[in-house]
Formats: sequence, C-alpha cells, structure tokens
Amino acid sequence: MYQLGVLHAALDQLDALHDQWQATRDSLPAHAKPGTPAYDDALAEHHAECWSHLDDWAAHGHALAEIHTAARRAPSPLAPPPTTTAARATSRFSKVRR
Repeated sequence: MYQLGVLHAALDQLDALHDQWQATRDSLPAHAKPGTPAYDDALAEHHAECWSHLDDWAAHGHALAEIHTAARRAPSPLAPPPTTTAARATSRFSKVRR
C-alpha cells in the first residue's frame, strides 16, 4: 500500500516542522507573544509549510481504517476457528423425564 509510505513521510515532515517551529518560537524576541505580528507571522509561515503534509493525511488517512477493518475480520492464527461436533443421535422414542 503506497498510502502508508505517503503517510509515514508526511508524519516525518510534520515532526520536523514541529521541531523547527519550537526552535523558531524559542528564538523570537521576548516581547513576541501570541497576537503580536512577529509571533503570528512566524506561526502563519509554520502552518503554511504544514498544509501539504496535512493534506496527504486527509487524502490517504482512510488507509489506516481499511487496514484496521481488514485485520479485525481476518482469521487469527492464534485462535483457531471453532470446531463443530455432531450432536449425538437420540432415539425417536427416548424416555422423557418429568
């Protein structure tokens, strides 16, 4: 499934961009707080860099649900299927206890 490769690569990129954002945020001047142009511009740039990778997740993330569904429906080698045993034939005229 190529989708897993796309999702893995996107996740790696998002992790790297998150680390980059933390470094950028920590390097901002002390007066650059949320709501200030310096902070908000840096955050907007970070979000812009993330969009394509988030789009990959939006487009291919369903593959994880499909794998999960298939795995739940697949027979497990750890739990063999139940065996059926034939019911003992009883006489048509067997006594009934009352």
